[in-house]
Amino acid sequence: MTEIDFHFNAVDKVSHACRLLRKAVIAGGAKVVLIADAGMLDAVDAALWQFSAVDFIGHCRSDSEAHLLAHSAVVLAPAGASGLPHQQVIVNLGDEVPPGFERFERLIEVVTGDEADRIASRARWRHYADRGYVLKRHDLAGGAA
Repeated sequence: MTEIDFHFNAVDKVSHACRLLRKAVIAGGAKVVLIADAGMLDAVDAALWQFSAVDFIGHCRSDSEAHLLAHSAVVLAPAGASGLPHQQVIVNLGDEVPPGFERFERLIEVVTGDEADRIASRARWRHYADRGYVLKRHDLAGGAA
């Protein structure tokens, strides 16, 4: 069953996602799919190129050529993208439950303090909980989320 973690109170989804990706790929050797809307994907793509001078995180878009997809540690994909090569970790920066999340070993939901983002995350939390998933809460602010 997919392990699901919610990271609440992220100050900025893009910078938090970059730190998560660095930890998962560089330290953990994981293969990751990041799901977001087009604007957020552009922001993450740009941020990954500038994130660290010593820790490059190889990444590509989900519509890249097959050989790039197979060799990239991180695939940036819009919700509903098909033909994704990795099924280890999925990071969701979107408002909806990512289709096919149950095929992944782990799902990480990133939530800011923005009220609309928190409301959308509560709906996703209920979706997962209603289906029997064990959910882990990580409060990035250090208090209750």
